[in-house]
Amino acid sequence: MRQQLWLAITPGALRTRIVMMNSAGKNLLVASLPHGPRQVQAIERLSEALALWCGRPLHVVLAVVGPGAFCATRRWLATFEHLTRRAPYEIEFVEALPPPEDENRFGDVRQMLRARMARG
Repeated sequence: MRQQLWLAITPGALRTRIVMMNSAGKNLLVASLPHGPRQVQAIERLSEALALWCGRPLHVVLAVVGPGAFCATRRWLATFEHLTRRAPYEIEFVEALPPPEDENRFGDVRQMLRARMARG
């Protein structure tokens, strides 16, 4: 069984500390970064990059509550808003219908979509 990966992100007054471990508790990465992310997607992209680098899913733990949490800055609040915002779309995989001989026609696509819409 592959070991799971865990990433802890702890914002501080001057810098953000990051530790990545495997499920056995071995440190894989220890880093100190500037206090707040410059872009709202920074945590997502860092997490994705580490997961891709290691080739397995990553569980991210972000310390935002408690006496040691220093997250009430503009950069962190924008990041939290971004992380907690629900995407305005969802993606579902369905079976395609046989395409028409004329690929400029969209009847099969409409039929597929109507069938899915009918299911609710």
